[in-house]
Amino acid sequence: MKKENKIASFFGRLFGNRNKQLSFMEEEQLQSPTRMIVRNFMGNKLGMTGLIIFLCIFLFVMIGPKFFVLDLSYQDNTQTNVPPISTMLSVPAELNGNVKDITPGTTYGVGIDNDGKIYTWGYTRVTSVIDVGEIPKEVQKAHIVHIAAGYDHIAAIDDKGNVYVWGSDRLGQDRLPDKIVSAMNMKKNLNFKQLEAGFQFTAALTEDGYLYAWGNGNMADIEIKEEYQGRIEKIALTTYSCVALLDDGTVVYTGIKNNAIHDQMPEGLTNIVDISATGNTVAVVDENGKITIWGNISDGIDQVPEMAAKPVELYGGLKHYTALLENGEVISWGNNVHKQATVPAAVNEKDIETVFAGFYQNYAITTDGETETWGLKGYTLGTDDLGRDILTRLVNAGQVTMTVGAIAVVISLIIGIILGGIAGYFGGWTDMIVMRIAEVIGGLPFIPFAMILSAIIGTRISVEQRMYLIMVVLGVLSWPPTCRLIRAQILSQREQEYVTAAQAMGVREKSIVFRHILPNVLSLILVSATLDFATCMLTESTLSYLGFGIAPPTPTWGNMLNGANNSIVIQQYWWRWVFTAAIFGVCTICINLVGDALRDAVDPKSNGR
Repeated sequence: MKKENKIASFFGRLFGNRNKQLSFMEEEQLQSPTRMIVRNFMGNKLGMTGLIIFLCIFLFVMIGPKFFVLDLSYQDNTQTNVPPISTMLSVPAELNGNVKDITPGTTYGVGIDNDGKIYTWGYTRVTSVIDVGEIPKEVQKAHIVHIAAGYDHIAAIDDKGNVYVWGSDRLGQDRLPDKIVSAMNMKKNLNFKQLEAGFQFTAALTEDGYLYAWGNGNMADIEIKEEYQGRIEKIALTTYSCVALLDDGTVVYTGIKNNAIHDQMPEGLTNIVDISATGNTVAVVDENGKITIWGNISDGIDQVPEMAAKPVELYGGLKHYTALLENGEVISWGNNVHKQATVPAAVNEKDIETVFAGFYQNYAITTDGETETWGLKGYTLGTDDLGRDILTRLVNAGQVTMTVGAIAVVISLIIGIILGGIAGYFGGWTDMIVMRIAEVIGGLPFIPFAMILSAIIGTRISVEQRMYLIMVVLGVLSWPPTCRLIRAQILSQREQEYVTAAQAMGVREKSIVFRHILPNVLSLILVSATLDFATCMLTESTLSYLGFGIAPPTPTWGNMLNGANNSIVIQQYWWRWVFTAAIFGVCTICINLVGDALRDAVDPKSNGR
């Protein structure tokens, strides 16, 4: 009951009538100036609301980086300019329970059911004008049996052997080989058994072991060595190349270009039962369950975890692998930035029949036909032009911006209090010198001065050192207002009786200034510091916005807004600036509301007495 009364009292102070008449006993309890300031502040609805919102933002940006870990080197061209979305793993209800094939795309998924109908979900726009979710009418009418999603296009094959490609086609993604075109014109079915898509190219394998590839041959190695034709059992595509499993259990590189996949291929790969690939690596599993991986190794993708049973099937995403074991267990490993290598416990509690993996998504199909998913679901606040999560950068940017503002205020307070206290107490020539210095410093145009300093220093210092420099420069150049305030208050306080009494008792002048006078003007210092905090945050962000503050990739609210300073971004990618501007604006407004409320609380006239 006491706890409920305290809560009711708190909200009563927050939203109640601040001019409520107090009884004599209550009035006696509020004789302390500090308690009077607290009472007046808590009676200010706007001030309390601003304080609560600011504290929520403060805790969000100070604690958030522990959960939203920032990798300054991270960028991903497959995830650029994705809007706020959470449906990348949302398999349509009509497809769930009737899945024939699923292929994950960069930010979307595409699948077909047992009736040959095609479905898409997630963010299907691959450019500002091309949407692969707009399925051509002829594809909608056909009975699709194979589907594949590349970086910027989708390919499909129907039950009659017709091949369809849609999405981006500016680099020949839809330019089919002559043999396929001829077969389609003659109504001849080539009996395709596998279809795969990579970066701007596609490959299709027939039942009799012939491989066809088409697309951007300048980027991808789409040439097929003739000696392998008719012997290919399965293919695996990396971003730019193709590796094949032959009918004798060996693995070969089908192209002619030298690259890591070609040059690092191990010798003596025999008795291979399955093959798969990520963007830059290839993995094979032999009849004994041994997994071999080669290529451009990163993210610990070659660190295969121990398995309770022999792996029988391999599936590759962009930077991770998933394996289906003999006992039905599913294991993933590799890059886990989007939790694509963390298999939910619920998946291994069910009987898994097959798995579909690609990019950052995984789909496991149970023997009952149900779909279990894990991996990238989407982005709460979208991504930027480098594929970086805006929520993660927003949280870490807030920590940097607030830290810079807070330290700059501390520096300016220390300088302002010391110089203002000395000038106000001693007066005379001391006061004259300090005030002239304050006028010179206050007359400096800060932003042009900081821009000139930044241009002179250039890249001679690191990003971290630049951040420290901005803190110091902000603090050193913003102390004059605090100095004048302290000076004025001490000029008034030094004539009070308690100062005279302290002087008569022989108290040292340093103690009189900093132990007796300053505590009496502490409330005004607090008000000034609160308002200066917002000003320093705005100044730092202004410098970063203009390109002279803390430079990317270290995020601040200012340079995040600078990155969105483009008419195309403002019109088409609204999420890149709206959320940053909103939280920054709300934060500074709340700080100013708190400062104004503190100023009113300190003013005795605000009591209405």
